[in-house]
This record gives sequence, C-alpha cells and structure tokens, in this order.
Amino acid sequence: MSGRTCDIAIVGGGLSGGLVALALAQQRPDVSLRLIEAGDAPGGNHRWSWFDSDLSDAGKALIHPIRKTAWEDGNHVAFPAYRRQLATPYNSMASHDFAAALARELPDGAIMLRSPAAQVRADGVTLESGEEVTTRTVIDARGAISTPHLSGGWQVFMGRHLRCESPHGIARPIIMDARVEQLGGYRFVYILPLSAHELFVEDTYYQDTPELDRSALSGRIDAYCREHGCDGEILGFETGVLPVITGGDASRYLASVRTEGVALVGARGLFTHPLTSYTFPFAVETALAIAEDADLPGDHLAAKMEARARRHWAATGFYRLLGNMLFGAAKPDKRVGVFQRFYHMPEPLIERFYAGRSTLADKARVLIGKPPVPIASALGALASSRPALEKSPHESDDK
Repeated sequence: MSGRTCDIAIVGGGLSGGLVALALAQQRPDVSLRLIEAGDAPGGNHRWSWFDSDLSDAGKALIHPIRKTAWEDGNHVAFPAYRRQLATPYNSMASHDFAAALARELPDGAIMLRSPAAQVRADGVTLESGEEVTTRTVIDARGAISTPHLSGGWQVFMGRHLRCESPHGIARPIIMDARVEQLGGYRFVYILPLSAHELFVEDTYYQDTPELDRSALSGRIDAYCREHGCDGEILGFETGVLPVITGGDASRYLASVRTEGVALVGARGLFTHPLTSYTFPFAVETALAIAEDADLPGDHLAAKMEARARRHWAATGFYRLLGNMLFGAAKPDKRVGVFQRFYHMPEPLIERFYAGRSTLADKARVLIGKPPVPIASALGALASSRPALEKSPHESDDK
C-alpha cells in the first residue's frame, strides 16, 4: 500500500456506500478500506424494503448477514375500486440493523464516524477535522443533490414505528393503501407488520413540490391509525423527500457532480428507479460490480461507473416517460387512477417493473388500453418538461 491509509475510501455510509463496503469485505478481504460517514452511524435513520424478485442470488447472498424482516406469504395493495393480494415475498430492514451488520462484518477501524468530508479527490479525502485519508481509489456515495440538470416531481413521506397495546392483526405488508383522501398528489399509506404488536406506518405523496409539512403528516398518521385501531407508542420515525426523475440531461448532470478520478454510486451516480425513487436493487448490483473490479485504479473505476450510469439512464427511459405523464397529465387528486390501473396487471409484470427490468411486452401492456388520464393531457405532458429538481429540504440517497 506504500504510505496510503487504505486501498479504497468510500465517502458516505448510507445504503449505497455501506453495501459497497460490505461487498468488498466479503469478496475482497485483502483490499483495505475506509467507510467515511459524517453521522453517528452508517445508514442514518431509514428503512429499506424490497421484493424477493428485485435481487439476484448473488445480491441475496450479499445482504445475508443483515438482520431483516421477511414476509414469505406476500403483500397487499388497496385502492378505492379493489383490494388485491400479491404472492411476491417482501422484505425490510432498518438502518440500525444495517449499521450493526457493517460493524460486525467490516474490519476493525474500517468505519470512520462523525467524519464529514471537506474535499474529495482522486487520491484521497480531506476531512473537516483536517485529517487526510490517502488512497488508491475514492468512491463518492454521499447521496442525491439538488440540480438544474434533472427534472421531475417529488416523493414526500413520513414513517412511524409503533408499538400497539393489543395485537394489531395485520399479517402481511400493505404496500399501498390508497383508499385515503388524496391531498396534493397521489397519496397512499404503507404498512409493515414488524411483529404482533409493532407496525411501521408511512404516509407517502407523489407531489409537485418538495415541501414536507411534518405537523400535517403526523396528524394524518394519527388519524389513520385511530381509524384502523392500530395506534400506540411511538418508537421512532423518519421523513424523506426524494426526487422522482422524469427527464433532464444525464451528461450535464454527471459533468456537474463529477470529480475527476472519483467513482460515483447511489442516487448521486443516477443509480435509482426514476419513478419509484427506490435505490435498493441498484445499490446491491453496483456493490457487487465494484467488488469484482476492486483492483482497478481509481480513474478506471470512475470511468466504468459513469459508463454503467449512462447505460442505466438509457435503460430506464420508460419509467421517466411514465413519470412525466403521471405529473403532467393527471390532476394531483386523480393520480390514484394511474396506480389503480397498474396494479390490475399480471404479477410478474409488476415484479419486473419494480426491479427496473420491464420487457418490451410489459411496456406495451402498460401503455396500451384505456388510459387512466385524458389522451390530450398525456400527449401534452410528453411534449413538455417538468420543473428542475433544484430544491430538496431533506436530501436522502435511498429508500
């Protein structure tokens, strides 16, 4: 290593950075690393969920050491017109379990906490404390940023972890309960039964602006839980504002965030699902790819990750088109009809949609038939562009 602090430095200990570190520890224990995190623990304050079908066998092996909750008998959705049970197994993990797994699996001294980066460059990282971390390869995993080069809308949410006095009686996750009042955008409540007495309840909105009214969302969660008999002691909560990317110029965006010779991963590197804002399956696959190329010099890895990001951008254009139609063609309180129609479709199509692997037949199935929005409005939306994603009061790199 000849005078270097480590072989690979990962700046940002959220989902993407943490998974890269975990993949390296599992597959390349000979490569020394540092996971540099500004906060008190890796992962921040988040909960990440995914369908079994989102991950390859290698991806499932990567996250095996992390404690998680799994529902093998599927999940539900509920809309004004119907309720449907889906068979796809569903999984969720909390950030404290993610942090605990990293502490167990990474080498002693690899995790650097309360260490915000002042400067990131190809040969190392300067911390705000003045400490220098010198390295062969730097990976920037610090999350999404505001930008004039991408356009779209916002996914705004507040989640609450509850302990109910009595058993809540909910057996499976409710991925979307859209029977709630539609306020300012497509709104749904998301429910995870973590145990017989514990629930995670999240109020989510697809809206045109990034504003998050904590008081209003908290009150709506209170009302929903009272109505469904599942209120209780609050054990924790989280909030988030995620960009829903409907268009923009990927080349200009990457040029604006690029530091020569530094590899970009996570939402900062465009590895996200444009419509759902999920990063989990893409973070897993990116971590595996980096572990395979762990011997590359930093500038080579940076170029390879940017090429991967460009391929991902090209492959996910269909979802940006749908997002543009969702925000541009449907009035905010009518957007529920788009999702209500979508969830009538075959379950394998839904699985591939969430994993970002829709086939040509899937895309035709989604677009053909009676549209849930006026045709004239849909055509108008396609001919226009959404506002720039320049403002996010609560930036987050993953969900």
